[in-house]
Amino acid sequence: MFRSIALTTVFSCFVAAQVAAEEDPVVVELFTSQGCSSCPPADRIMHDLAKRDDVIGLALHVDYWDYIGWKDEYADPDHTLRQRAYAREGGRSMIYTPQMVINGQHDIVGAQARELDQLIEAHLKAALEASVTAIRSADVVTVDVTPVELPKEETYDVHVVQYSPMRHASIRRGELAGHELDYANVVEAWQIAGQWDGTAPQTFAVQLGSDLPAVILVQRAGHGPIVAATRVK
Repeated sequence: MFRSIALTTVFSCFVAAQVAAEEDPVVVELFTSQGCSSCPPADRIMHDLAKRDDVIGLALHVDYWDYIGWKDEYADPDHTLRQRAYAREGGRSMIYTPQMVINGQHDIVGAQARELDQLIEAHLKAALEASVTAIRSADVVTVDVTPVELPKEETYDVHVVQYSPMRHASIRRGELAGHELDYANVVEAWQIAGQWDGTAPQTFAVQLGSDLPAVILVQRAGHGPIVAATRVK
């Protein structure tokens, strides 16, 4: 009887941990470019992240390598601006590819899979600060945010991000000329549903621009920590 109860308890804890991870996934943003010869290993890691329930992986293609011979067809100047904002927030003067930013707080140079796994694990174990849920009806997403243990007198942006699960590129020029590459979770659209003061539950609604899948990120204004995230179901 004791063995049965013990096994049941372990299983219940495992299920609870799984549910918690799915309800509060870790966000990994990869800043990458088709013009960067050192990016493919990091791009391959994004393929693995895209399969995980406890991680939201997003590939943000930047445009500052376009001048060397190949224009990245998925690049967006806004992605470059977001990366620069992270650099300023972290007291850095330079940006580079590939770079991974975890929950808006920690960054990794290149494709350091072990370091990435350690940071993801640490964030999965961190105390919940806020919760977010979202429902999609046709082209409208309704988002509900609720504080749990947030700092006082902070403002949070509620981001709605749409992405393509898979895109292919036939690169003809530049450092990766001749390569046929697949990219996972390529960000295609980004908008802010509104701002939240973090003091009480609040609801936001936003109209999507396409039928692509979407995720919601609740992030301290000024490119600070991401305190909650979810996929739209």
